[in-house]
Amino acid sequence: MSLIAVTTTIGDAEQAQRLAREVVQRRLAACAQLSAIESIYVWQGQLQHEGERRIVFKTTVEAWPALLEALRELHPYELPQIVATALQPVCEEYARWVREQVQDN
Repeated sequence: MSLIAVTTTIGDAEQAQRLAREVVQRRLAACAQLSAIESIYVWQGQLQHEGERRIVFKTTVEAWPALLEALRELHPYELPQIVATALQPVCEEYARWVREQVQDN
């Protein structure tokens, strides 16, 4: 069972906390890390510069389909960033903890 980090961004701290809690409570991720960031991008032809929150979920490859579906359902953005990155190598004790926390999907 391979581990991945799934990253998304969201508008503010309250939204980030709400999304992170929901995903972890559904046992789609073992944990979520939230951090403040600045994003500069073009959206609908206009240059944007906004504060956002980055959320990194630690989960398993097997949970990816259900996590992706939940993020699409819960995310307020029209086109959210949802990307997965393989985590390897990983300390075995930590990997075991993640696997124990993530519900079989």
